[in-house]
Amino acid sequence: MNELVEKVDLKIKDEIEKVDKLEEFYSLKILEAFKKFKVSESDFHGTTGYGYNDFGRDKIELIFADVLGCEKALVRGQFISGTHALTVTLFGLLRPGDTLLSICGKPYDTLDEVIGIRENASSLKSFGINYQEIDLVNNDFDYSKIKEYLENNKCKVIEIQRSKGYSTRKSIGIEKIREVSKFIKEINKDVIIMVDNCYCEFTEYETPVEVGCDIMVGSLIKNLGGGIAPNGAYVAGRSDLVEIVADRLTVPGQGMEVGPSLGMNKLILQGLYMAPSVVASSLKTNIFASSMLEELGYLTEPRYNEEHPDIVLNITFKDESKLINFVQGIQESSAIDSYLTIMPTDMPGYDSKIIMASGSFTQGSSIEISCDGPIREPYIAYLQGSLTYQYGRIAVLNAIKRIS
Repeated sequence: MNELVEKVDLKIKDEIEKVDKLEEFYSLKILEAFKKFKVSESDFHGTTGYGYNDFGRDKIELIFADVLGCEKALVRGQFISGTHALTVTLFGLLRPGDTLLSICGKPYDTLDEVIGIRENASSLKSFGINYQEIDLVNNDFDYSKIKEYLENNKCKVIEIQRSKGYSTRKSIGIEKIREVSKFIKEINKDVIIMVDNCYCEFTEYETPVEVGCDIMVGSLIKNLGGGIAPNGAYVAGRSDLVEIVADRLTVPGQGMEVGPSLGMNKLILQGLYMAPSVVASSLKTNIFASSMLEELGYLTEPRYNEEHPDIVLNITFKDESKLINFVQGIQESSAIDSYLTIMPTDMPGYDSKIIMASGSFTQGSSIEISCDGPIREPYIAYLQGSLTYQYGRIAVLNAIKRIS
């Protein structure tokens, strides 16, 4: 095993250096934003109750908007997850009779009941909001079908999910986002392009809003929370759209002016400060894991030297027991609950049983180190995160021993 590790370390050296440069880019960008908005210890003190005059919270939102290259950002602990933030955004932007169009196939399973793909009395469908989808073709947008649809139908919001979810497609890189955004706006400048940016922050040099999208959504217990934020999410983009979403999250007419930070300001700021390093560690862990498993004959996506638009690595085992053993190996090397033997189980929002290793300080965090997958063919594990590259390497090597 030591000889294989040495071989892989040499093989991935150039890719690791690329990630180091990306980390430096965002570290400088965040530090400049902290200086620009004069972050001080007094900004750590949060509010309770209504949350009026929460200066630290307001400063956080200015910093997020600056770093993400957009007009306005809503960053709140009142969001319980990325799925919750997506739900609030969709309900904020869409009205009865409107149409939501996904142009990358079906979104995450957890949005099935939000949209109404699976029946739910509180879904968008139950409020008279229509849903259509166009699948990707060869891991790219189907431009001809998008054009045909937009020229012949009214569409209020186009949804793009960058990360792959529990699918075998590639995650969507920023250049493809740039190209399709320009294409859509040339057909209909008024359609709202909304991007699910979960797992994708700080993995490339630009954000979806910077390349033409209108609004994007992400979770703070993934990339931008840096493994420190205990919950929350963000919505960022055009001011008018973010304000509509804020009204839906809190109260129409009060919007961003209310919502107590409840002592979270320091954690959110510190999490963002650490995010470039943590995301870089996640990318390096994926590069290392991809190269190691490729050497052992497994199919990984993306490969170690390919574009990494998100922090998720697919590992195809084609064997149920190997999938289970690998995920259990990640749990054994987690900081929390390492002594537990995890097993596949039913989970809300999913059709198949799921096995999930997430021995995390924050429940459900995907950035610390986690690995999960549905128990269905071709038995793919989805590896994400690691707070440090060294912890990631330890976990990957332990998991590989479980399948050797």
